[in-house]
Amino acid sequence: MDADFVAFVRRRGDHHLRTAVLLTGDWHAAEDLTQSCLGKLYRVWHRLDTTTDPDAYLRRIMVNTHRSWWRARWRREVPRADLPDLPGPHDLGEANAVAEDVRAALAGLPVRQRTALVLRFFADLPEAEVADLMGCSPGTVKTHTHRGLQAMRRLIPPATDVNRTEEEGSGIR
Repeated sequence: MDADFVAFVRRRGDHHLRTAVLLTGDWHAAEDLTQSCLGKLYRVWHRLDTTTDPDAYLRRIMVNTHRSWWRARWRREVPRADLPDLPGPHDLGEANAVAEDVRAALAGLPVRQRTALVLRFFADLPEAEVADLMGCSPGTVKTHTHRGLQAMRRLIPPATDVNRTEEEGSGIR
């Protein structure tokens, strides 16, 4: 190991660990973050100008690494103390059943209403863009969307939870 790197870690390691605790809010995650970032710093240590204090470089590594871990956490499982009784967002049986109900209801709509609903809510396009794609006025898109939603409410069984959020007890959106 490079003696300068070891001296830097001994001198500034605790400071960066405290910074990591503030970033993560968890002591164990902070230790992991600090260790990972020190490893990244060591790999480039020979290229750095170590006559100046490399704290800023390590802070940048810590912020970027924490950000990437935070983004990745959105795709990770979150442990919970109590298991929900309702199907979760990854319950494929329930999701497939609801998706099939929605597809069947969409298939039962007139073409213009189905097109307006798919472009507005699945493609998430604004009314003006949908109107341009459909070759009609924005008011016509609003009418098709309104009538299509009314028909969908009639066609989908009332017991099906299509628009409930996780806070309301369903992961299906």
